Amino acid sequence: MNLVNRKSPSVDQVGIEDRIARITARSIKSEMKVEGLKMALSMIDLTTLEGADTIGKVTQLCAKAQHLCDQYPELPNVAAICVYPSMVGFAKKALGKSNINVASVATAFPSGQSSLEVKLLDTKLALDNGADEIDMVISRGKFLEGDYSFVADEISAIKEACGKARLKVIIETGELGSLDQVRKASDIAIYSGADFIKTSTGKIPKAATLPVTCVMLEAIRDYYFESGKMIAMKPAGGISKSKLALHYLMLVKEVLGDKWLNNEWFRFGASSLANDVLMQYAKTKTGAYQSPEYFSKD
Repeated sequence: MNLVNRKSPSVDQVGIEDRIARITARSIKSEMKVEGLKMALSMIDLTTLEGADTIGKVTQLCAKAQHLCDQYPELPNVAAICVYPSMVGFAKKALGKSNINVASVATAFPSGQSSLEVKLLDTKLALDNGADEIDMVISRGKFLEGDYSFVADEISAIKEACGKARLKVIIETGELGSLDQVRKASDIAIYSGADFIKTSTGKIPKAATLPVTCVMLEAIRDYYFESGKMIAMKPAGGISKSKLALHYLMLVKEVLGDKWLNNEWFRFGASSLANDVLMQYAKTKTGAYQSPEYFSKD
């Protein structure tokens, strides 16, 4: 597939906005809400990606992941912990034999402004330390210059380096300028070997939105119709409330169907979402909201 010559379809922005308006206007029945909250919790990648990260902070996050709310043992674990490459080994040790994956950002996250050699070394460090998943960033400057071959070749090289680890490709939608550009970047990532496409680093103000996610889901749908291969999706940043997370799940169901409604094929990059999900779930059980202070913030 020649990605330079391949034309992505134009995005019907009005149609996208109408679709989102219909989804967000729907009411959610109580029993469906409970199941949706459990599903959303199981799809969260708990994340710490700060310059001030310490072994203690990562260990504490792993403990939280394994004991989100022992009061409700029927609740699932989160999907993964996401950390920097240097912290992967400590996260793996802290998680022990749990079923929680360790994801690592790489490739000069969050800017992507480095050489392919450095990006490959960054990826290798994460993998050597035991990462199950790699979250890479595309070279947005090259993309915006129209050098799509450069972007595609980098993704392919990182994918090859990943081996059995799953690759999430972050296109940083807030820097791309339009929904048409989001669709183009999504197509490049998919055709270059992404296992997931991901909206954002969470490091710029413009993060995931429902319209942007809809465009990316449509790219996944079209590729599935063409190839029969499923690609996973991860919106990240700005998703802190359960109601919004449930709207995302409704959108996934409408665009892609039930096959994508599990944590193998859909994730949330939204650490603060976990506490709100727990608060809303406790409300369904007790009839009253717990104080936000009841749940760990770290």
